[in-house]
Amino acid sequence: MRTVQVGLIGFGLGGRVFHAPIIRATSGLQLAAIVERSGDSARAIYPDVRIVRSVSELLSMDSIELVVVTTPNPTHLDLARQCLLAGRHVVVDKPFTTTSAEADELVRLAKQRGRLITVYQNRRWDGDFQTLRQVVKDGALGQLVLFESHLERYRPKLKQEAWRELPKPGSGLWFDLGPHLLDQALVLFGRPEAMTADLRAEREGAAVDDAFDVVLHYPGMRALIRSNLLTAVPGPRFRLNGTRGSFVKHGSDPQEEALKRGATPDQSNWGKEPAENWGTLSIAEGDTLREMRVPTETGDYRHYYENVRDAIVTGVPLDVSPQHGLLMMQALELGIESSRRRCTLPFPA
Repeated sequence: MRTVQVGLIGFGLGGRVFHAPIIRATSGLQLAAIVERSGDSARAIYPDVRIVRSVSELLSMDSIELVVVTTPNPTHLDLARQCLLAGRHVVVDKPFTTTSAEADELVRLAKQRGRLITVYQNRRWDGDFQTLRQVVKDGALGQLVLFESHLERYRPKLKQEAWRELPKPGSGLWFDLGPHLLDQALVLFGRPEAMTADLRAEREGAAVDDAFDVVLHYPGMRALIRSNLLTAVPGPRFRLNGTRGSFVKHGSDPQEEALKRGATPDQSNWGKEPAENWGTLSIAEGDTLREMRVPTETGDYRHYYENVRDAIVTGVPLDVSPQHGLLMMQALELGIESSRRRCTLPFPA
């Protein structure tokens, strides 16, 4: 298999922590260039990678086949468009864009240019989510009635200069963590019939939403996705109730914290969760519950990039298709409208 050379636009938290180490550790991909407009942090970490100061300089490198856009959300449309027009395949960090109209433009442009475009939904490859998918597939809980997915944190102080906390397009917690939770719910259960959303600001002085509770309506079942920044004592990451029992999972996938510490996916025990964080499957047997610990599968964000590599080299389908990326933007907009109108709205067909 030939090696695909990759250019990375942006070396903030997203590029430095969630993309560069994963690309670097994925067989068949070569991190060939990084756009870092100022500073030398990228050069210090990757001395063998070419560091450039502009997107145009990156696109002048004919060897670059794939460009990864990991910059503030309002810049996604323009940068992805430039890359597609230059004949490159594109990965865009979530959320895809700031509106569904922008996403639709990129999907159409990619098709016209015969290039791939996909959105970085890395949390599909969280170990706890992979475990949950298997629990759903096995059907041990019977008819499912309630799914809860929480990403809750405790960050009571505002980051005054952080672009995510400024009232601009694509800001706020719904656009930050909502794409992860929405994507996981849709992977598990498909498109819901409707959505009821409550987006709000809970911290004093907050200018954008920093909490949300969203219900996805499925026939005979509800999926609740929730996030906020004022949960000092976290509850379960996942809870799944069915007619025969429940599955409850505490703790978070270890990959994010490992990446923030500077660990890389090619190190031993990558993505393995300690046994004390394994989920519990409780199955009703008459009037009693039989409880079983369920070992967490090993998570690995490299699988996302392996699929992108294979889609470029051999033409396999993308796990995160451009059409799915567009649907996610429509869902984010639907949540905003549902919250604004305080009502339940039908999900995009």
